[in-house]
Amino acid sequence: MLRRIDYGDYDLIITFFTPDSGKVSVIAKSAKRSKKRFAGILELFSVLQVVFSRGRGLPVLQEATLNQPFIKIRTDIKKTAYASYWAELINEWIEEGEAQVRLYELFLYVLGELDIGNIPEPVLSILFQMKFMSISGFYPNLTHCNLCGIEMENMKKNRIMFDLEGGGIVCEKCVSPLLSTHDPGRRGPVRRIYISKGTIKQLLWFENGNLEKSGRVRFSRQSLREGLEFSEAFVPYHLGKMPRSLAFLRQIRRDA
Repeated sequence: MLRRIDYGDYDLIITFFTPDSGKVSVIAKSAKRSKKRFAGILELFSVLQVVFSRGRGLPVLQEATLNQPFIKIRTDIKKTAYASYWAELINEWIEEGEAQVRLYELFLYVLGELDIGNIPEPVLSILFQMKFMSISGFYPNLTHCNLCGIEMENMKKNRIMFDLEGGGIVCEKCVSPLLSTHDPGRRGPVRRIYISKGTIKQLLWFENGNLEKSGRVRFSRQSLREGLEFSEAFVPYHLGKMPRSLAFLRQIRRDA
């Protein structure tokens, strides 16, 4: 389950993410009133087997069987915040009825690991976002300068600028000309962040490694901070929307 919203006094509109049909929104009639049909199973992030009927308007949920509740996620506010952010990214990006098998498998993997708790939540979030970017087709250029093409390894400075608008890193020689350009039609400064070479290498490992190996990557405190700052800036920027769940996630991290 990606999303659930109240509809009237008794009904729910639920959005499921399925391996074969992508995102599917259904209406669960009398779900808030009935104690037998859907009692306790229509919870966010749960994995269910569902049966729904199509007609006019939204499909109607007929049956639902719980396969995996991920109880530890829903009973931990920090885990809930991370899962909510990932779910919102998926819900905003994919279209109704568009199969996304790789993304489904990725989401299932990170939810499972989040529930188990062996991999730190921030590492899982960076992993999810990097893989999400690769699947969605707006993966950042982290290997060479966006402007002159020099390889990242050959850049002299350890901290490298990433241009959110351009979607890639920029070497020290090209930074000054880029910063000096001014678009009179733009409101506010262009968003740019800085990432160390070590963090970039770990992010590239996430792109190329499989899920199980990627989950074992160890981050330094600096790389973890830079990886979160980068992914949580780049993904919403290219999604074209700031997820509401991201503000909640950041607040939870600050309060922890």
